Amino acid sequence: MSTQKLIRELRRTLDDAGLRGSFLVRDLRSGDELGIEPDLEFPVASLVKVPLAVATLDRIRRGELDGATSILVRPGGITTPGPTGLSKFRHPAHIAVDDLLYLSTAVSDSTAADALFALTPPAEVSAILLGLGLRGITVRHTMQELVETPVERLDPADSHLAHVLAIEAGTAGRGHRVPQLDVTRANSGTARAFLDLLQALWTPSPIDAGVAERVRTLMGENVLRHRLAPDFSSDASRWSSKTGTLLNLRHEVGVVEHADGQTFGVAVLTESRVPAISQPGAEALMAEVARTLRDHLRHR
Repeated sequence: MSTQKLIRELRRTLDDAGLRGSFLVRDLRSGDELGIEPDLEFPVASLVKVPLAVATLDRIRRGELDGATSILVRPGGITTPGPTGLSKFRHPAHIAVDDLLYLSTAVSDSTAADALFALTPPAEVSAILLGLGLRGITVRHTMQELVETPVERLDPADSHLAHVLAIEAGTAGRGHRVPQLDVTRANSGTARAFLDLLQALWTPSPIDAGVAERVRTLMGENVLRHRLAPDFSSDASRWSSKTGTLLNLRHEVGVVEHADGQTFGVAVLTESRVPAISQPGAEALMAEVARTLRDHLRHR
């Protein structure tokens, strides 16, 4: 099948499922790539925790932070709601910066991420990325601000109404009545920008080799493996990634390293037109489309 016909069919499949997506797959060795709207900007949700890890580790490398320093996290202090992690703690805890990095990146613990943002604020994370030559990812706010959406103010039985608002209140220019979904106010980026970040982490770049290795390790330890991992993990491959989820947004960026030496970066950012919290079909379709692009790129 020709590349153009494949892209048309994949777009139609996504649209039929109520999804709009920005996909990009790149051979990290040759630079060859294939995508669908790879330059469409999205709010990035928890994907921001990868730039946060890069910035934190770069400051540790420069001696501005000490990874062994313990940070006191108190219930009711830095408390960002989430299904796992420090927001579930009932008592104060001393946690080292290095361990906060693990919780933030591998467990997607937003309270841990905000403890790191208290050390390196969003504007400084953005500045560090620019200093490393990485453009297209803008960090504007903490995780606490990210979760102050209409869904937190509604009874759980009415949470679908927040998803209706998320779907219907956007503008053609990617603005939105919900600030966390407005690309001019939210943490934002594109599939291409995140693929460039992955390329810089997996191949020689201005990012320090030790920093890049630690981020790769943290992404390899990602415990959230329900989205793209089923289509990219096997006995003959290693999948390292980070997910991002907010209201009708479902994202994942990662790298698949095959036993034969081929290495592909994958970036998928999507928004759904279906007002439902649980959408396993959408998760499966994201992975199917990404894998199809990878397969076509691998064999063309």
